[in-house]
Amino acid sequence: MSEFDGAPKPVAVDDFELPGVPDAFQRLWTPHRLAYVKGGQEQFSGKHNCPFCEAPGRSDEESLIVRRGELAYVVLNLYPYNPGHLLVCPYRHVPDYSDLTVAETAEFAALSQQAMRVLRQVANPSGFNLGMNQGVTGGAGIAAHLHQHIVPRWGGDGNFMPIIAGTKAITQTLGDVREQVSAAWATASSGTAAGGTAAGTTAAQTPAKGEPNA
Repeated sequence: MSEFDGAPKPVAVDDFELPGVPDAFQRLWTPHRLAYVKGGQEQFSGKHNCPFCEAPGRSDEESLIVRRGELAYVVLNLYPYNPGHLLVCPYRHVPDYSDLTVAETAEFAALSQQAMRVLRQVANPSGFNLGMNQGVTGGAGIAAHLHQHIVPRWGGDGNFMPIIAGTKAITQTLGDVREQVSAAWATASSGTAAGGTAAGTTAAQTPAKGEPNA
């Protein structure tokens, strides 16, 4: 027995007879990510080898970009947690959310909001996970270039496959998802609120004041 605030509570013991006090958390153990987070950072240390800096220099189809703004852009995650997993990235190679200018912050937020609207139109998710992992210790896969995750969620989308088999079932190809999201973004009624040029433009058409890769 253990005591907490003077009230005795039972101690949970697993099959290995290791003690612990139960709480309300469910835990997904992913120790394999430690090697990616710690060791992978050296691969993307500068603008010359950063995938988020290089992506705007290629076509939207090749880079999986769904929307180009003036100061930031939206791209599909190459390794999605769920179909439609988007990343919002500034063109500038900055690591921290506090590094963004006022104008960049406004467009970054507007693109995030519009991404949620578009994904609701395309796939009707019942919820979202939004987040920015800041720094290596914060779990950022590519800590040198700021990016925000927008992950659509549906009831029952988390099952035994990722946990037991280390496998995530993705029902559409990235190319198909990019086409659907890009087309929906272009026709969204409030698309102008998120700023940016028409989907499908090339990096050369990105407004100069965006200063991509600066």
